[in-house]
Amino acid sequence: MKIQESGENYLETILILEMEKGNVRSIDVANHLEFSKASISRAMGILKEAGYITVDEAGNLLLTEAGREKANQIYERHQLIQRFLIECLEVSEETAEKDACRMEHVLSEETVEQMQAWIQAAEEFEEMSQQMSQQSMDLQRQLEEMAGLDGLEALFGGKQ
Repeated sequence: MKIQESGENYLETILILEMEKGNVRSIDVANHLEFSKASISRAMGILKEAGYITVDEAGNLLLTEAGREKANQIYERHQLIQRFLIECLEVSEETAEKDACRMEHVLSEETVEQMQAWIQAAEEFEEMSQQMSQQSMDLQRQLEEMAGLDGLEALFGGKQ
């Protein structure tokens, strides 16, 4: 079942709170999102009806397999977009967090895949750059050693 952006936000929030504190109740979601308990209660009913969450006897919100899968997808998109904004566009962390929260719901899969490819290419470039820098330092050290040997040979009457 297709859910709206707000439903995706609720699922992602449940996942994040679950990672942070273990058990998650409706009031935790309300406090985290700064929404009224009534709004959250209605949304949780919709998510429960759609098969994305269950509520145990203690009132804890539990993601179903489908709910966890959807929440993980949204969370991973959010993390990727935020990382792209920070690392590739040099956006501040605070702005990237806010923008990623909005963008995660509207960007096409193609765009997200290209962001991932861009990040991967940047990582590979950085790794190659570090390797080349190390190779350059090694070569410079070898040249200095060779120059030192030639200097000693000239001093002591060896090869010239």
